[in-house]
This record gives sequence, C-alpha cells and structure tokens, in this order.
Amino acid sequence: MEENQYVLEMKNIVKTFPGVKALKGVDFSVGRGEVHALVGENGAGKSTLMKCLIGIHAPTSGEIYYKGELQTGKNTAEMLKTGISMIHQELNPVATRSIMENIWLGREPLNIFGLVDHKKMYEKTKEVLKVINLQEDPKTEMSKLTVAKMQMIEIAKAVSYNADLIIMDEPTSAITDREVNQLFTVIRKLRSEGRSIIYISHKLDEIFEITDKVTVMRDGEFIGTVDTKDLKIETMINMMVGRNVDDMFPKIDCPIGEVVLEVNHLASGKFFKDVSFTARKGEILGVAGLVGAGRTEIIETIFGIRRKDAGEILINGKKVNIRSSQEAIANGMALLTEDRRETGIFPMLSVSFNTMIANIKTYVGKTHLLNKRAIISDCKQYAKAIQIKTPSLSQRVENLSGGNQQKVLIARWLLTSPQILFLDEPTRGIDVGAKAEIHKIITKLAGEGKTIIMISSEMPEVMGMSDRIMVVHDGKITGILENDKKLTQEILMAYVANAV
Repeated sequence: MEENQYVLEMKNIVKTFPGVKALKGVDFSVGRGEVHALVGENGAGKSTLMKCLIGIHAPTSGEIYYKGELQTGKNTAEMLKTGISMIHQELNPVATRSIMENIWLGREPLNIFGLVDHKKMYEKTKEVLKVINLQEDPKTEMSKLTVAKMQMIEIAKAVSYNADLIIMDEPTSAITDREVNQLFTVIRKLRSEGRSIIYISHKLDEIFEITDKVTVMRDGEFIGTVDTKDLKIETMINMMVGRNVDDMFPKIDCPIGEVVLEVNHLASGKFFKDVSFTARKGEILGVAGLVGAGRTEIIETIFGIRRKDAGEILINGKKVNIRSSQEAIANGMALLTEDRRETGIFPMLSVSFNTMIANIKTYVGKTHLLNKRAIISDCKQYAKAIQIKTPSLSQRVENLSGGNQQKVLIARWLLTSPQILFLDEPTRGIDVGAKAEIHKIITKLAGEGKTIIMISSEMPEVMGMSDRIMVVHDGKITGILENDKKLTQEILMAYVANAV
C-alpha cells in the first residue's frame, strides 16, 4: 500500500508512565476503507496506544499522522473534530438523560435563538439509530435500557460523528449474537463508504469474520501485521502470548459429591419464575442463555442482591433466608459480578485494597489495626497466581487494563475461600492467555470441592468447562443438560432459543 493510501500512521510511539514503559516504539498503520484488528493480551499496550491516538495521553515520543498530516498536542475534542471517534469498552452513559441527549451531548443542534432544538435532535437521532437498525424511541431514558442496548447506543454515537476513522474497543462484549450481526452490517457499510475501523476484541472468531488485517502487540511492543486471510488462529495466539496455548479449557473430571446448593421454585418480579436446580460439591454448573434471559437475575437473587418473591434456598440441606450480600458471604458464597466497573472495582483505590476488601475482617488484629503484612502477602500470592499485570500492589486499580481489573476481582473472591462461587462472565474482556489461566484456577477450585456456578455467553467456554449446563430462556429453565459426548453446540443452542 502506498504511503498516501494510509488514513493513519503512528510511528515509533513511546509512552512512559512513572515506573513503567507502556509503549516501546510502536508502529501502527491503517489503510483507507480497511477494518484493522488490534490484538494482544491485557496489558499489551493496545488501550494506551489508542489513548495516545485520540488525545487522552500525549506520547512521550513518536509521531502520529492522520490523512498525511502530523497531529501534535491535540486533545480528545480536537481529535473528534479531526475525524477520529472511539467506542470505549467501559460504558459511561448519562443514565438519567435520554438516548438523544447522550448521543448529541455537548454538540446539541440549536435553533435561531441559540436554544437546543429538541425536534431536530429527535429527528437526527432517529436517522442515526436507523443506520444500526435500532428501534428505540430517542426520548427513552438510558437507565431503562439493557447493557446490550447501551452498547448499541455507544456505537450509534460514534457513527453520528461522521468520522473517517472509528476505534471500536470490545464493541460486542455485552451484546447478543443478533446485535453482533447488526454491528457487522454497519461495519461493512462504513467500510464500503471508505471509512476505516480499528477493531479491538478478544473474541478471535470475530477477528477472522470482519477484519482485513491484524496487528499484534505484546508487552508494549509491535509484534507484526498480517493480512487476516493469511493468518491462522494458532499463529495469532502464539504472536499474542509468546507461547502456545494448548489447553484453553483444562477441565478435568473431579469427584462430584453431595448437593451443596438447592434452589426450589425461586421467583423474582418480572425477571424469572419457578426456577429449581441443584449444584453439587466439586461441580461446575454452567449457565447458558441469551443476554437478558434472566441468568444474572437468578444468581443475584440467590446472593441476596435482589428480592425473592417466592421459593426457597437450601445450603447443605439447611434452609437459609439470605437478604443481603453480607449474609450470602457469611453463608460461604461469593459472586463475581458481570459489570466490573459498576458493581466491582473501587477505581480510585489500590490493587491490594480491591483484592482484600471482601475479606477485610480476617486482617483486623486485637489492636483493631489491619495486618498489612498479611494483606500484602496474600495479595502477592493471588496476583502471581492469576498473573495480574501491575507495576505494584499500590497502583490504583483504574490504571490497570480492563482484563487485569477483572483478575483483581477474581482474586478478591478467591481470597474469601468460598464454598459456593458464582462467576458471572468470568473471562469477559480477558485475553486468551489469561482465560486459560483462569480456567485452570476454576478447575482447581472444583477439584478442591468448591461448588462453581458459571454464567457464560461464550458457547465454547460453557461447553468446555461445565459438568452440567442449565439453560435459561425468558426467565425460565428450558433444560439442565449433562455435558457429555452427546451434547453438541446445535443441541445447546436449541435449548437457548427454546426451540426444543
């Protein structure tokens, strides 16, 4: 490709933070009308490189050219005006405002009197939503939308800037297969118009379906750029992690004992009703279903976060009445939530604080002071076990990549040594190398006799890790399936779609 055919060229980009060199002379170029994947493990430097591009960070050294022009000292707003927009992995909508107000925030159309023209904004929003085939009323408050629809609104917002280069950071992390197909239709349309897409995703099947080229980063360095059609998945994984990941789902047959958790005729509001199942010692019970099927709501009700309208819960044969998460923890439960930013991390606080907080009572001594030595020792142990990439345990957790934030939360709950561990999308936003490590930890916990209930939207994960699979559709259980050689993805999908 000739130089003038590039819409973006980043040359020898270096970015240094106190104590860490995040980018080590990275070169990255994107052609006009090209969908270009940017992949690598968490902490590889992908997000930092993109933040340098859109003006959140200033590169320590290096040059950025957009449409052949050198970009120097521009902030995010200036880069948007230049023609570069970004869909961020972490959603940050103004929840109490409408869809149209979120899309046009800070650039609302004005009438001749200088006031916001709500009618024009409404019509412009309808046009943008039509592009992504979303039928929502522009006046709908964001808080009333599902996470999946909020993600689609973010995509609509990026499209609304009419940018020639759009960065999509994990755009499908919270949307359904149908919405993924909608997104891919939008991407193909944008590509046909000559616009370029930088596509960041840990879902490798998406990379091969929608992209033209793949650039791999590892440990802040550029590893290589390959045409997608010439790339094999094994080669890409090896480039990303620097080693072969032979055993992505290291599930072993663990001794399965007596029933630990029993749920009978559980119901909660409009979300689900008449849910009954059991989970045994040493078992990994997978929970499958579409986004919005009620999977998370079932788990949250058992954990005391949501009100129980009917039914009973038994632990080791004893009926329990759990009305709060504190009572759930006291009964030997732990819950890794689906949305780490909203319900998981304390972003302004340290890695060690975020790791130990659920277990803080065990570190309070006779003097009522925290045993800092024990805290640091335990946090170091789990940081090493899960391979959390952080300059130090005192680093603010918001400064870690999304995947490393997820690892901190997993370490938090493992530290409580729970009897029953609920994992809601435990590997969402986590790279292939880290997924294998987390899967090993989950299997190890099952081998130690823990009861694992794991929600996953990834079919290979739920089939690769589970002893049995409970399928939820529209608030009801459509089947509890033995995960044996007879079970195929086609059979499982039939239960997911309630087509059995």
